[in-house]
Amino acid sequence: EEYDGIDFHTAITRAHFEELGADLFRSTLELVEQALRDVKMDKSNIHEIVLVDGSTHIPKVHKLLQDFFHGEELHRFVNHDEAVAYGAAVQAAMLKGDQSDEVKEVLLLDVTSLSL
Repeated sequence: EEYDGIDFHTAITRAHFEELGADLFRSTLELVEQALRDVKMDKSNIHEIVLVDGSTHIPKVHKLLQDFFHGEELHRFVNHDEAVAYGAAVQAAMLKGDQSDEVKEVLLLDVTSLSL
């Protein structure tokens, strides 16, 4: 794409990309830690991690989160609309007072807004 009439293209290595984004990657973990503090939970209480779209496709982010949660398997939704629909269905069940095993122990949090 052009910027001010200049068409610029470059290639960087994954290592260089990870170096350039190191501060942003660390801030991802800070957001997760803050979300856990906000709900007064320890990461050992988390049994399933679902990642949705965006930066979750970056291997470094995936590795940082997996390491943070002690190797816990991370589940990814590739389709953002599907993830939103799933979250809305779970939230509706919770608001309705559904006491089924599938819903009873769910803590549904939107820890990062779409603008992130």
